[in-house]
Amino acid sequence: MKLVTAAEMRELDRQAIEELGIPSPVLMENAGRTTYQILRQEFPGLTGPVAVVAGRGNNGGDGSVVARYLAQAGVPVAIFLVAARDQVQGDALVNLEIAGRLGIEIVEVQEEKDINLLAHRLARSGLIVDALLGTGLNSEVKGLYRLVIEEINHLRPPVLAVDIPSGLSADTGQPLGAAVQAQVTVTYGWPKIGQILPPGRDYVGRLWQVDIGIPPELTRDIPGELATAREIRPLLPPRPWGGHKGTFGHLVVLAGSEGKTGAATMTSEGALRSGAGLVTLGIPASLNDILEAKLTEAMTLPLPEALGSRALGLKALEPLLNFLLQKTALALGPGLGTHKETQELVRHLARHLPLPLVIDADGINALAGEFETLTDAAGPRILTPHPGEMARFLDLTTREVQENRLLTAREAAARTNAVVVLKGAQTLVADPLGRVSINTTGNPALASGGTGDVLTGLIGGFLAQGLTPWDAARLGVYLHGLAADFFAAQYGPRGLIAGDLVAVFPEVMHEFIQELIPETEEGICLRRVIS
Repeated sequence: MKLVTAAEMRELDRQAIEELGIPSPVLMENAGRTTYQILRQEFPGLTGPVAVVAGRGNNGGDGSVVARYLAQAGVPVAIFLVAARDQVQGDALVNLEIAGRLGIEIVEVQEEKDINLLAHRLARSGLIVDALLGTGLNSEVKGLYRLVIEEINHLRPPVLAVDIPSGLSADTGQPLGAAVQAQVTVTYGWPKIGQILPPGRDYVGRLWQVDIGIPPELTRDIPGELATAREIRPLLPPRPWGGHKGTFGHLVVLAGSEGKTGAATMTSEGALRSGAGLVTLGIPASLNDILEAKLTEAMTLPLPEALGSRALGLKALEPLLNFLLQKTALALGPGLGTHKETQELVRHLARHLPLPLVIDADGINALAGEFETLTDAAGPRILTPHPGEMARFLDLTTREVQENRLLTAREAAARTNAVVVLKGAQTLVADPLGRVSINTTGNPALASGGTGDVLTGLIGGFLAQGLTPWDAARLGVYLHGLAADFFAAQYGPRGLIAGDLVAVFPEVMHEFIQELIPETEEGICLRRVIS
């Protein structure tokens, strides 16, 4: 499913109106009518009164259409226009005037002194329809608009937002100074990225997507997508009847150091559960006995250590490169540590190894600020940072990363020529072409040490089976989150450990393939309505 930014949605509107000749009043009518239909479905016992809080733009025009349908159904409704009537233009003015001719009360809210009356009327309402500000907002909400939003949030009536909660960034999901907290949002055309990313998803409530008449063919070149089962299921590598372990690739995992053998174990087991035919763990030689005891199905490759350390040293490079001949992919980084020689080893492999390579954790830390190492890499690369690792990698703060996850992921992908997996709630996958996929699976149960190592193994395993970096990353992220959802459905969002993910993968993948698991759009409260 496509996801759009505010600018992309604006361009789709323009193409529909100017190039295809679809009249703009038709689009506004479709938007208002379908919003009314969802309103009645979401609030079936509503008798009124309903307060439509409208701005002077097209968002307010959509609200006027909603008010008209409510009035025609006999529901008491009033429009509270946060502007002067002479500031309203175009289609919004047409629909406001129609509402007035039908006898719908229109109250102008132009000054701070009008706020008390507005608050009194809103408090007596059975529902507030937020049609104040639309998706084009790109600066902080101030003045009268902010006071109105704050009053809406302080009151008890439920709120239905028209297209997007007023004050919420359609691109980042961040409130721009203040944003309406809605129980239901009806968005037009396609979901906006900021409605899916946190914290935006918490402001929209239940999200409905409605078709207002813009042909879907126009979205062909839109680079954003919502990763749902429909898109992800076809990515699973085939398992031909005549296949054998050599058919399904050989992944080498380079992970672990003193005190971090668990990371190496989880990465290897995640890779095995992906369906990779063979997995070999490269490990500092002095830790080999430990890993041979911990791992039964994966093989181990003891490698030379840095002097005086139980971490990989530069002398590991030659035997490792010889071993990697005729292997299919490498997963690098979990628990490797930060020894100087280990970091030099990582940088050499990241630049010169022709195999597909997924880099995580200490592997990413070793590359911080050295983008040319990846830009000129000899083979395809995937980076899987959590927000803290991404911050170190790009010399940002974690807060800066989290406040604009989309832009950060795209920037990292462009600067490194790699696929970037920015982990967290609604994990993002971005590629150097500008494509971005927002994951729909996963829950707070994943907030447990080692789960990211399992993800690295999954993605590496899919790389080893021949998937492209873009497909391996999206598939690995989706199934990783799906396994956590499967666990949480039985036990709740607490107590999951990384090994639990490994244990449930076979059942999760079987049910996923058999389409026994419902579409995860419901997990983000997205409902689709075709008008």
